Amino acid sequence: MRFSVVESGYDRRQVDSCLDEVELQLGRLAARVEGVAGTGREWDQIRLDARHLGEFLGRRAAPAPDATADPNAAEREIADLLARARAELAAARDEARRVREEAYAEALRARREFEAALLARRRHEARVDDLLSGAR
Repeated sequence: MRFSVVESGYDRRQVDSCLDEVELQLGRLAARVEGVAGTGREWDQIRLDARHLGEFLGRRAAPAPDATADPNAAEREIADLLARARAELAAARDEARRVREEAYAEALRARREFEAALLARRRHEARVDDLLSGAR
């Protein structure tokens, strides 16, 4: 987004609107991360980073004195924030996919073990029945 340059920096309404959009996107990102995140230090760090970014956007400090010197600084900062948020989201998705695949593999292994134990029990039961019927 391009911001109009006014006497004292950027058009505040345009910047606020852009920051509102970034805040909304970061909120959605944080919600999605919360949805796929389990427990663990890595997820806690992602949540903390998302919260810090949200607080940063919530403060909406006045433009820095050097902001008028570089009219594209705000756009670059927003693009950087979005790029980091997208990278964190991609990492969270990859981690969620990995955890889901591990859980599925573990469930399959547990099912196979259970079925093998059940089959062994049935065989043992049949053998005991054969022994008991032969003893009569």
